[in-house]
Amino acid sequence: MEVKKLTLYNVGRFKELEVLLAPHGEAKSNVTVLVGNNGSGKTSILRSLATSLSWLVARIRTERGSGSQIPELVIKNGENSAAVDVDVFHHIYGVAEDGDVESDDGNYFSWRIAKTRKGRKGHFKSDYSDLTFMADHYRTRLSTDENTNLPLIAFYSVERVVIDIPLKIRGKHSFLQLDGYDNALNQGVDFRRFFEWYRKREDTENESGIGDDVLEQIKNMLGQDNDTWKKLKTLKASTRDKQLTAVRSAIYTFMPEFSNLRVRRKPRLHMSIDKNGETLDVAQLSQGEKSLMALVGDIARRLAVMNPNFDNPLKGDGIILIDEVDMHLHPEWQQLVLQNLEKTFPNIQFVVSTHSPQVLTTVKKEQIVKLENSEKVEVLGNTYGEESNYVLNHLFDVESKPPLKHTETLKKYYVLIESGLNTTIEAKSLRRKLENILGEHHSDLMAADRMIKRKELLG
Repeated sequence: MEVKKLTLYNVGRFKELEVLLAPHGEAKSNVTVLVGNNGSGKTSILRSLATSLSWLVARIRTERGSGSQIPELVIKNGENSAAVDVDVFHHIYGVAEDGDVESDDGNYFSWRIAKTRKGRKGHFKSDYSDLTFMADHYRTRLSTDENTNLPLIAFYSVERVVIDIPLKIRGKHSFLQLDGYDNALNQGVDFRRFFEWYRKREDTENESGIGDDVLEQIKNMLGQDNDTWKKLKTLKASTRDKQLTAVRSAIYTFMPEFSNLRVRRKPRLHMSIDKNGETLDVAQLSQGEKSLMALVGDIARRLAVMNPNFDNPLKGDGIILIDEVDMHLHPEWQQLVLQNLEKTFPNIQFVVSTHSPQVLTTVKKEQIVKLENSEKVEVLGNTYGEESNYVLNHLFDVESKPPLKHTETLKKYYVLIESGLNTTIEAKSLRRKLENILGEHHSDLMAADRMIKRKELLG
């Protein structure tokens, strides 16, 4: 399934807002990026879409299930009611593992979620007929084939990162397709469930082969070039759990310096991972590392649960919403995060928000929805492959240099140089002042020296 269009009426700051989601027209990617200042409505859009999709999830679970309501506080000030419309394209026979649809047949569906203030009369009315039909289709398929794949639908808010590893497993969880929807739209990352699922599958994997800890001890005893060790390693590979393999692969794609994710029981129950050959408790990772591992691991785990028919469950379909996708990430990871999401989860439609120029240099302007003054505005100029300073200036309308006191002094100095007045008393005074603030070899002063030399050469 693909969400093609989202329309908000009297939601938050928006009187009426229509958002087309990629892929569409020139935007061939599966990623839509929301940008705008704080308070511009990015999160309102994501939450509205999550609210609408929660009804589809609820009715896939049960015939008369109810999703989340539009909160009354979200209704635009001065209005009595609000509504969220969603238009979806649904492949009747689902998506194959290679990304192709299993049939050319497909249909467009739409539904509306509405809310009226208490004691008021509104002119919007909810319409669930299409989503009920879609949900019934999934339930019918699941009834005839218990291994039917389901679309992942999840929302990861800014409160998503919690590394919560239980010291004891109290009670048992099931890990059937429908369980992939648990807390997917109201909590996001469910690391406790991820840990329990990983432990259970790893135990089964180890029962059918050689445990990772035992294999590591044998390698240390025999050496990794030993023929016996190589045969044992090959045997171990043949008994790997395909769902765990998919999850590990996803995490290592985003974090290539990491390997060997595993559950350990001594000196206490915990999860370990190797970073550049050093074994660490995942609780020892930086906030950025934990954030990325938790997000990717949760997406991969849900896809694995919901796509039992796929050899590679990472190729399952669905839609994922991520607020502030750059949160806690180093600038280098920010430049890679969307590329890795598309590469690792090729059949997932992503809608994300960001404040990061680094993120925006990796997407085309057709994928960007810019919000300003309670409305959508055109993105001028290219973003893909541009320098982050260019994006900062042209998309966010922010100068690449911070508004510090010396900035105006530097501008005055540059004007004097361009006017051929760099030897005047005023220019020399500004130069000394800037050297005291910035240091003699600051890049701005070196640029000024180049300007002076160029002026001298040109006469």
